[in-house]
Amino acid sequence: MSAIATAKSGSGGGPGRRRSKLGWNLLGLLVFVVAGFPVYWMLNTAFKPAKDAIDPDPSLLPTSLTLSNFGRAMDIADFWGPVARSLLVSLAVVAIGVVVGMLAALAISRFAFRGRKIVIVGILAVQMVPLVAMIIPVFLLLNDLGQYDRLTGLIITYLTFILPFTVWTLRGFIVNIPKELEEAAMVDGCSRTGAFVRVVFPLLAPGMVATSVYGFIQAWNEYLYALMLLSQKNQTATVWLSNFSTKHGTEYAPMMAGATMMAVPIVVLFLLVQRKMAAGLTAGAVKG
Repeated sequence: MSAIATAKSGSGGGPGRRRSKLGWNLLGLLVFVVAGFPVYWMLNTAFKPAKDAIDPDPSLLPTSLTLSNFGRAMDIADFWGPVARSLLVSLAVVAIGVVVGMLAALAISRFAFRGRKIVIVGILAVQMVPLVAMIIPVFLLLNDLGQYDRLTGLIITYLTFILPFTVWTLRGFIVNIPKELEEAAMVDGCSRTGAFVRVVFPLLAPGMVATSVYGFIQAWNEYLYALMLLSQKNQTATVWLSNFSTKHGTEYAPMMAGATMMAVPIVVLFLLVQRKMAAGLTAGAVKG
């Protein structure tokens, strides 16, 4: 009897468990629809005729498709210049942020020094400050340094709020890598640098990828500082989208086409690193 009861308890879980599983699946589907609907509506508006985009009674499904909005989006203002500047700024922020953040995270995680706790608390405190609260001090500082209306000034600005997150995130990954692995490599003849390069760095790579994707998205999508710190001739891709709002109204269909083109680099980047990113997001879930 006990064997039969055990088999029954482990076979199906009963109707209650099935209803619970169905409920969680429906909740997940609802979250997916809510999160994905803006993206769908952006694509829907980008490919529909311009007159349908301002229809007061729009249809959920497109009735006709056109590519004219993409041509209009590229003709209304310079497109490739802002995109190239956004790519340059985003890649520079990611490259500098990951290198500096990795070294800082390694120092905080592996070395004991005076003021270590103060540094950690300072990193957390910086992330709590609203970005809009720093716009005037940043503007005055860059103006004094001669970096106003320069991409280098914008890169420095982005690093101020991306670096704390990078350091804190990579610190979590490094802490979960046992010190014994480095010590074993050093016993086998590696220097501390060699132990880091051969042992820690490969294990840290997924976390670096996940952090890099976050930094790239933040720099690529940022609007306020790019608007305030750059003139129109040096505008980035997010500020370029404001060209579709004029005194005559807003051209919604070309604007959505421009937003769709702006989303392509993010999608391509995610597709290239999705495996590493998934591994990085789950690497800190289990310690040991």
